Amino acid sequence: MTDEPTILLTNDDGIDSVGIRALYDALSPVGEVTAVAPADDRSAVGRSISTNVGVTEHELGYAIDGTPTDCVVAGMEVLLDDVDLVVAGCNDGANLGAYVLGRSGTVSAAVEATFFDVPAIAVSMYVPVRDDDKWEPLTEAPESYANATRATRYLVEQALESGVFEHADYLNVNAPLAVDGAATAPMEITTPSRVYEMGALKNGDEIELHDRIWEWMAEGTIPDPDGTDRRAVVEDRISVSPLTAPHTTERHEALDELAEEYERSE
Repeated sequence: MTDEPTILLTNDDGIDSVGIRALYDALSPVGEVTAVAPADDRSAVGRSISTNVGVTEHELGYAIDGTPTDCVVAGMEVLLDDVDLVVAGCNDGANLGAYVLGRSGTVSAAVEATFFDVPAIAVSMYVPVRDDDKWEPLTEAPESYANATRATRYLVEQALESGVFEHADYLNVNAPLAVDGAATAPMEITTPSRVYEMGALKNGDEIELHDRIWEWMAEGTIPDPDGTDRRAVVEDRISVSPLTAPHTTERHEALDELAEEYERSE
């Protein structure tokens, strides 16, 4: 690809979020970037889709009254021509672990792109877990996204022509927050952690659901092995997980035998 790529930029935090603006500014010098993103916060909606959505013009592109998946479909089918790459992010908060992928609107936007046979990159920034509000002002500072934006620009410049997307449908990128605004974190190729620790407590007529992983991350005691996304980010490295869109199939003898026995069953 000799020309600059045409990039559809979306997110789930909303088109006016700091993270999407940081990516827009970082990618504009290396691609033709148009944002097609939710008009407001649609975090953690997974691949939810609507039947009708409103659209309004925005200084970055288009604001959609819908989900990240709506944005990708609308952008690919109606609003943009010949999209070379979809970039989703930068999310304010990490999307780490295999069990999180299907929940995340950011990641789901990247997954949706792959069904159009368009490669995609989902980008999130890890904000360290704390009981106080120390990190909150930093997430509103564009320079705090420096690790994420530098890594994304590098991947946009290199991955399309390098053959990366011949082996992966999309990349899930998670970067540490750049506390001093400097993009100094190294990059590591990872796999999503399989450690799962969702818990539930009954309290009267309610059941409280909570993710114990975040408690461990706050304590710095995560059980994730080396080479996993969460381990990399907690140790201040940029995690890049090459992934395929769901759902993969694996045919095997045991299932074939069940199918053969079905007609003989009562």
